[in-house]
Amino acid sequence: MIEIKEVCDRIKDNVSKVIVGKEDVIDLLLVSLITSGHVLLEDVPGLGKTQLAKSFAKSIDCSFNRIQFTPDLLPSDVTGINFYNQTKGEFEFRKGPVFYNIILADEINRATPRTQSSLLEAMEETQVSIDGVTYILEKPFMVIATQNPVEQQGTFPLPEAQLDRFLMKISIGYPSKEEEKEILNRYRYQNPLATLQAVATQEDILNIQKNYTDVYLSEELMEYIIDLVHKTRDYPSISLGVSPRGSLALMRASQAYAIIQGRDYVLPDDIQKMAIPILSHRILCDNYSHLKGSKPDEIIQDLINEIKTPLEQGVN
Repeated sequence: MIEIKEVCDRIKDNVSKVIVGKEDVIDLLLVSLITSGHVLLEDVPGLGKTQLAKSFAKSIDCSFNRIQFTPDLLPSDVTGINFYNQTKGEFEFRKGPVFYNIILADEINRATPRTQSSLLEAMEETQVSIDGVTYILEKPFMVIATQNPVEQQGTFPLPEAQLDRFLMKISIGYPSKEEEKEILNRYRYQNPLATLQAVATQEDILNIQKNYTDVYLSEELMEYIIDLVHKTRDYPSISLGVSPRGSLALMRASQAYAIIQGRDYVLPDDIQKMAIPILSHRILCDNYSHLKGSKPDEIIQDLINEIKTPLEQGVN
């Protein structure tokens, strides 16, 4: 576990050379990468979402591609297309941007539902099927999708079934005054992303993905996860609760977060830390709560406060 933490620390420190003061967000990206999950970044423009994705990909020596989602984008623009090669007299497959390791799906809610759904098979199965042929995507594979919560005109909101495919939903948030001053100083003469070097290999990541499930999770903490999820299904403010996919996501994310902290066992704090980004986008507030201005994040926090926290248990 010490070796894994060292790899994770190197990645975090490297990304922090570009992104100022967002250690928690970088931790969540690492958790998603370790669990082979995908991230939905929802925030206003200009907060560094693209820089975050690029620096993250460069830090782990993975291929990176950005897809700008627009209303005229076709599914084949994402997955690839078979084209006729006149020289060879046969059809050839031209891979789309989804065949890279780290994909930035920028403003995913601006594309049509048909194009949005072209990512579903890739995100869930790590493969794409085109004209009856299945192509396996190279691992690690991670989609970082962004959407602007302010501008809704001309957009196609992601349906609940597609939101559920994302391991977590994250907001970067505005920097503090001190952080913004550091950003100005750091970017004054050049973009630090230009000189960023890889500090981990794809093999390092694949090894972590293979071993993180060995992190110990007690029966009491498994019951705690189940209690949190089941509470969302009969909570007065929630009209649609979390599915078993959410339970699995919370368990795996808690194990991954524990390993980032250098532990081989999960603590209640790990589950509570992961609960909001993992569960908040998987619930629907009822109309009354929505009119009151209640947010899913606040409701999940209320659930955490109401349910008794198990005693911390480690492994000798």
